[in-house]
This record gives sequence, C-alpha cells and structure tokens, in this order.
Amino acid sequence: MADNDWKARLGMVYSTNPDFQYTTDEEEEPETLPAAQQQLRVWLDRKQRGGKVVTLVKGFVGREADLQELARLLKTRCGVGGAAKEGEILIQGDHRDRVIEILTRSGYGCKKAGG
Repeated sequence: MADNDWKARLGMVYSTNPDFQYTTDEEEEPETLPAAQQQLRVWLDRKQRGGKVVTLVKGFVGREADLQELARLLKTRCGVGGAAKEGEILIQGDHRDRVIEILTRSGYGCKKAGG
C-alpha cells in the first residue's frame, strides 16, 4: 500500500506536531513453513452450504500467496472449483482422499480429520 493512500487515513484527526508520522497497523504475514513442516488437516464439511459437501484443508502456516498457489494446485488436480481464504482451502465436493494423496506426494504432512 502506498504511504500516501488517503483511504488508510480516513478518520485521522489533524496533528500540530511537525514531527508526526502517520503509520497504519499492518500485520506482517508469517513466513511460509517448508512443506515437510506443515501439519495440514483435511475435513469434510456441509455446514451452511445447502447440504453440499466440501473438502476443507486447515492448518496452513504461511503467506496468502502461497496458500493461493496450493489451492490452485489442488483445484486443478481434482478438476473442481474452490477458494482459499483465512488460512483455509475449500474444495468443492468430497475429494478428501484425493487431496490427501496430492498433499503427501507434494511433501506436506497431512491427516484426515472430522467424521
């Protein structure tokens, strides 16, 4: 984000201090752990989805861009749609066994979770 982005300063009160530097509260993204150190859990879920089953991959530690890349790999290998947000990957349909196989071949540590 640019230092002079006015949207980040909405609600800012004027300061008379000539040495004042406005800073935004940006969280740093955690470093992405190597694949062997990741402990991923693969769930089947149908809550709040109109009865449709989705495969959830939880427990990813790392940058959002790396999460998106892993989600793209899983979606293309399974041939379905999905999404990646807030540290979770959502794959449409019941593909838990296929996802676990893909993740273990890629070197990730993963386990089945849930019922």
